[in-house]
Amino acid sequence: MRRHTEHHRSDRIGWLRAAVLGANDGIVSTASLVLGVAAAGADHRTILLTSVSGLIAGAMSMAAGEFVSVHSQADTEKADLARERAELKQDPAGEQRELSGIYVGRGLDPALADQVAGKLMAHDALGAHARDELGLSETTAARPIQAAWASAGSFAVGAVLPIAVVALAPSAHLILGVSLSSLAFLAGLGAISAKAGGARVCTGTWRVAVWGAVAMAVTAGAGALFGVVA
Repeated sequence: MRRHTEHHRSDRIGWLRAAVLGANDGIVSTASLVLGVAAAGADHRTILLTSVSGLIAGAMSMAAGEFVSVHSQADTEKADLARERAELKQDPAGEQRELSGIYVGRGLDPALADQVAGKLMAHDALGAHARDELGLSETTAARPIQAAWASAGSFAVGAVLPIAVVALAPSAHLILGVSLSSLAFLAGLGAISAKAGGARVCTGTWRVAVWGAVAMAVTAGAGALFGVVA
């Protein structure tokens, strides 16, 4: 019998979320920083040094933030599994009834639900409860190190794009060049992430570009208003 194969995108959730967040933040924060400092009247060298410093600080911040937050999720998952393991040891019959009730709620008749629960618990009791009671699986499990690397790396890649424009653009056209190129980068990121996640490309492109434009406009406005290089 020929095996039926399917290709899903849910296994990309962990790294895709971190990568999109990192790249988006890299483009938006670096471009916003450049526009704010440029609008405040800084010279070209100061703008370039500031943007490179922002890349380094931002990448480290993203890595640390993702690791800590995702590790908190992983700790919660481990705690729930430990509690479930103890409950299975103390009251296996009650845990089977609980699992059976879940399957009844999904549409099975009580007798079949109890039979399915018994079979699954005999095979892997903790795995069955982790999946069907707690909603945990290998696909959605928290991976702190993967999230940290994906966020830091993608932030650096995103930040390099506006920095390259700063290095190449003449001072007289710096603000316009960074603004337009960063919007183009954001639109491309939105399209790529939507395609990778199976969403509508136009929706992803519009969402990322519009909110990026708002962030850059606010920062540039603040720089022009206060005229302070920071």
